[in-house]
Amino acid sequence: MKHRHKPRGSLLAALDIGSSKIACFIGRVVDDEGNFEVLGVGHQAAHGVKNGIVTDLNAAEAAIRHTVHAAENMAARVMKGYPLREVVVNLPGTHARSQGNSVEVQIHGHEITDNDVRRALARGQEQIIAEGRELIHTIPVGYRIDGHGGIREPRGMFGHKMQVDIHMVTGDMNSLRNMATCIERSHLDIAALCAAPYAAGLACLVEDEMDLGCTVIDIGGGVTSFAVFHGGVLIYTDAVALGGMHITSDIARGLTTSIADAERLKVLYGSAMASGTDQSEMIDVPRLGEEDRSEPNHVPRSLLIGIIQPRVEEIFEMVRARLKDSGLGPMVGRRVVLTGGASQISGLRDLAQHVMDKQVRLGRPIRLSGLPDAVSGPGFATTAGLLTYMSERANEMPADIIAQVEPGTLWERAKTWLHENW
Repeated sequence: MKHRHKPRGSLLAALDIGSSKIACFIGRVVDDEGNFEVLGVGHQAAHGVKNGIVTDLNAAEAAIRHTVHAAENMAARVMKGYPLREVVVNLPGTHARSQGNSVEVQIHGHEITDNDVRRALARGQEQIIAEGRELIHTIPVGYRIDGHGGIREPRGMFGHKMQVDIHMVTGDMNSLRNMATCIERSHLDIAALCAAPYAAGLACLVEDEMDLGCTVIDIGGGVTSFAVFHGGVLIYTDAVALGGMHITSDIARGLTTSIADAERLKVLYGSAMASGTDQSEMIDVPRLGEEDRSEPNHVPRSLLIGIIQPRVEEIFEMVRARLKDSGLGPMVGRRVVLTGGASQISGLRDLAQHVMDKQVRLGRPIRLSGLPDAVSGPGFATTAGLLTYMSERANEMPADIIAQVEPGTLWERAKTWLHENW
């Protein structure tokens, strides 16, 4: 579907509100295709957010404000004092729910237009509205014309009836309201929402992966969310409420050390796969609550890995079970791409390959220019993908579809005229 790209020179920000960090990228449209270059970045530890849910409005607002200000300061040369107004925001995986729908519209033998597709999508949206849920994405995944399937692009074809299979993603209304409150208090407007694993996939996947079938697993601080792509579009998304922070908590408990020291040990010495030297390699674990660190507390590295591996295995097994229950079967594909900060743990890719029984690679943002090295890793895939979403997929926004649809038949146009004028 054609999308009206933002004009060249337009500024837009991506705001990724996670459980462990909040990140903001400010991008500028550089051409008529809607491509962005990154002008400013900001990120800091998250406060007031746990497992994708806002737990403290004031703390979350302050963290968002500081992050956005850091990005604005970096982009100040281009923004010339103009404050940022619009942001595209991630929808945490735990709040997202996938739903399928199929809609048929009458074409009456004429050529199928962009508006016919929009009519079908708008009708599908009307059918699926649920109490307490907000519609986030409306994605056409396949078309049938007069009973003939396998059609990806119906525009320009002729027929009497067109059936559209639609994938819709909804978000939990109350959780979204709390997040929106924090953002609006920071004097920002939400231009769009995008499911976090969807954004991560848009940032990291190559075209063939999206086309042939690929699962993106985004391992964040408090949530591991995943998205399945097939035929070039998102066909399923889900999440489990476990992430890198749960691994850190396991280490803190298992080795009786502080959360901060557990995180440091995870990053420096952690691995998801055991090796032959782990038993003989010793690491120094600071004791919880002890100020005097003159006496080292050495434990074998194998003890640390023995804590990390079961939790990582559990995360992948839960994802594998959810994918099996989804009923997608072979559409899930043989490929997995890992993103998110916690995906960088040593050996995690090999363990994923073993548990998921698929080809696995680590994903990094590949579609944005001007991205500093410090924020070009898997941990910033969702943030980068939010800008890509606005550039390439904003036509999937429900409000955009409703705003542009024109009634199809003479009778439907008459009904609309009566509705608007009486």
